[in-house]
Amino acid sequence: MQIKCVITDDEPIARNGLREYIEKIDFLTLMGECEDAIQLNSLLKTERPDLLFLDIEMPYLSGLELLAGLPDPPKVIITSAYEQYALKGYELDVVDYLLKPISFERFLKAVNKVHILLEEKVSRDSEEHIFIKSDKQLKKVYLQEILFIESMENYVVIHTQSFREIVCSTLKYFAETLPEQTFLQVHRSYIVNMRHIKAIEGNQIKIGSHIIPVGRTGREKVFETILSNRIIK
Repeated sequence: MQIKCVITDDEPIARNGLREYIEKIDFLTLMGECEDAIQLNSLLKTERPDLLFLDIEMPYLSGLELLAGLPDPPKVIITSAYEQYALKGYELDVVDYLLKPISFERFLKAVNKVHILLEEKVSRDSEEHIFIKSDKQLKKVYLQEILFIESMENYVVIHTQSFREIVCSTLKYFAETLPEQTFLQVHRSYIVNMRHIKAIEGNQIKIGSHIIPVGRTGREKVFETILSNRIIK
């Protein structure tokens, strides 16, 4: 499992040290460096890292102030020279709090903890499922296998990687039932699994060999959600 991470620190020496540590860990991939929380805020509009190495005291906006304002932040390891912010950090659900200067041993312990947490989440996600009524049976459908759901009058068609199921139901029911961090209604007739989006072209989304239109209403919000959602990896 590869963990995409971003360093945010206003001190070049601190960034260099973290970069050297990251390069030694085979499951870490450095996807960006930011000099302050404002740069990080901009980066998070278009990129979805799995892990942030986040300093606290930076110009204009502290790391904790930014973190408190993120609705669905990545995993966070605080890297700070000041221990007095530790309690606030853990209140914001950070994974670990590293005091500078950071030893490699302590760094390794923190990133191993992140690796365990993310692997556990992947395992949980792979088991999530729903039951649908089809051919007088209740069939289990794993959420990770669903590509998209299409509305057809009084029915919906559930498209998965290996089969299709026609169910007497409404798209509204699935929009309210499925987890919103993974599934997004992009059109009055379509809900897509954002994990399976391959490309966006114009006002269309490509999932597998299927082309899904994006409705005019709320189009900007739809694309903003897709581009900012961390589950696209």
